[in-house]
Amino acid sequence: APVVGHGLAVFMGPDAYVTPSWYASKAEHGKVVPTWNYTAVHATGPVEFFEEAERLFEVVSRLTGIHEASRSLPWAVTDAPEAYIKAQLRGIVGIRMPVVSLQGKRKMSQNRPEADRKGVKQGLGDSRSPTDQIVS
Repeated sequence: APVVGHGLAVFMGPDAYVTPSWYASKAEHGKVVPTWNYTAVHATGPVEFFEEAERLFEVVSRLTGIHEASRSLPWAVTDAPEAYIKAQLRGIVGIRMPVVSLQGKRKMSQNRPEADRKGVKQGLGDSRSPTDQIVS
């Protein structure tokens, strides 16, 4: 399959809402607003899409093998009936994107004073929300 253009894949890491209530500067001057802390990686490169059953089978088998390898009884694509797998593969569009560049981004309250960063760290550490588990 030919390359059809240049693609961008975004991989999101941990993220969390940050309340201004965690900032020491809230009590000092009140000039604070909520924000969001996050990490992300952007990968770019030429994009190729493919739908050939043989190629899809190989990719799905390799991916399954990676994720099943640690299991005591790993499942394999060949464990399912062949006709069923062929039907499932018709619902998949493969993508190949050799990575030409990677760019990482993190916003972790690094623009805030040390006392505010400590407050965010404490607030996130005390949080019960599963999305609030990153620490600045």
